[in-house]
Amino acid sequence: MLRPNHRLQLIFQRFRHAKTHWSEQQKKQFPKDRALENFDDFYGSVYGARWKSIRIALQCEHKYVALVNQFGDTEETIQQLQSDGAISMRDIYIARKQDLADGNQQMFTGGKVFQMEERIAAFRDNQQQSERDRLYRADPSAAPDSVKTSNADSDQIPSPETIEQDVVDYKKSLDKSLKDDSEIDYQRLVDPAVGTAAALHEFVPASKLKGMEDYVFESDHYKYYSNSTDFPLKIEMEESFSIPEQLHLYTYERANVSTFRSPRRCTTGVLSHFLFDGASCLPPLILDVQPGERVLDACAAPGGKSLLLLQTLLPGTMVMNDLQENRCNRIRQLMRQYLYDFDEKWKKKRCFITQCDARNLQEYSMYDRVLVDVPCTNDRHSVMENDNNIFKPSRVKERLRMPEVQASILSNCLKLLRPGGTLVYSTCSLSPVQNDGVVHMALSNVFSDAGLTFTIKDLSLMMQPLKDIFKFANPSTLKYGQLVLPFLPANFGPMYICKIVRNE
Repeated sequence: MLRPNHRLQLIFQRFRHAKTHWSEQQKKQFPKDRALENFDDFYGSVYGARWKSIRIALQCEHKYVALVNQFGDTEETIQQLQSDGAISMRDIYIARKQDLADGNQQMFTGGKVFQMEERIAAFRDNQQQSERDRLYRADPSAAPDSVKTSNADSDQIPSPETIEQDVVDYKKSLDKSLKDDSEIDYQRLVDPAVGTAAALHEFVPASKLKGMEDYVFESDHYKYYSNSTDFPLKIEMEESFSIPEQLHLYTYERANVSTFRSPRRCTTGVLSHFLFDGASCLPPLILDVQPGERVLDACAAPGGKSLLLLQTLLPGTMVMNDLQENRCNRIRQLMRQYLYDFDEKWKKKRCFITQCDARNLQEYSMYDRVLVDVPCTNDRHSVMENDNNIFKPSRVKERLRMPEVQASILSNCLKLLRPGGTLVYSTCSLSPVQNDGVVHMALSNVFSDAGLTFTIKDLSLMMQPLKDIFKFANPSTLKYGQLVLPFLPANFGPMYICKIVRNE
């Protein structure tokens, strides 16, 4: 019992849920969540009803193909893979090609109707509208006087040019923003022309204030997609494709989700077989290297496609290039694991690893074949992993300007081709902007800069016999290349491939 002169003191303490509680998890948005949200908006508009099945497959483990190392115990490795139920891709391709030739199924002969441009334009317009609605609130009291004045004389929604000149969105408080260290506030812009901007930078962390000169609008990303042809272009059907006899590729039939056994050490000291996403074997195969040719893999890391090309024994000179030292080291490590005495023997065979930005390579008209597998949004990785994810808040500008970098790489690599030479451009993205859009942009740039013209090879016909292995996109969604879609019974890809030949 309390005495009369004693007071009851109550201490209130806020209850916090554990970090694993749903209420806490809901507050934090991870990079893979951002990626899936972005894909639902964009790919849902582009691929329509097909996006649902693609989305499910994209979030499941991809299917592998085994490349048998012919510098190891080749026959023993093949027997082991066959005993596990794996099937030779060459056998599947040849058998299916013969069935199509015998008339068991009508082959696609061209004449496709391209319908993607309207879908991209509609999505871009909707994105611009949502950005304007988000930046300019209906309540005039939420905006500074300068914004009210500029909008008072017009009933129309301000243009993107006006957006870049105004100070916008004061709704989100600075104090609230600073408490959330995991989230960058992209809505609050600081105009460098305003005198108080410099003072604010002295007291607020730089990551929390974003200047207008650095701001990139999401809708600008989709402006890179254009099909207004301002350069001469020829598109012709490609009929030549083969899997070299010395190349041993094994996979499981459709709907078989068996996994390959791990590579083992052979008597020669190298590993028995290399496992990679099955769609990754298509770009080097479509490159169609001939004996003795000079070949460049411009963005080679981690090196799987270069390894496949070397396993054919066809290149006379093989140059594997990448931008960063650690990526070049990954290539070197892979080659040491699969090529016997790589550092000594293979250098004599004119096999080189170089470190350079592919946009700055200057061996113009020197290569017979060029493979350009550019850095991209890597869609499957983006929805599965948070580490090294391009959808991290700190990498927004890098992601939105990615098509510009891709087009610069492709434009320069097209100049490296000798007349009559062949280039294959590829990405592991479903985005039409990074695929057909970049190809179109690069062809336009290289024509205006150097006057070079090219022929696009339509791969529709030659891909027909591979439909028992891969799921390909509808021709109406593509103008220049082919796209392997993630599909649960054949969960390869995504992989976009475009074959380009320099005119004589």
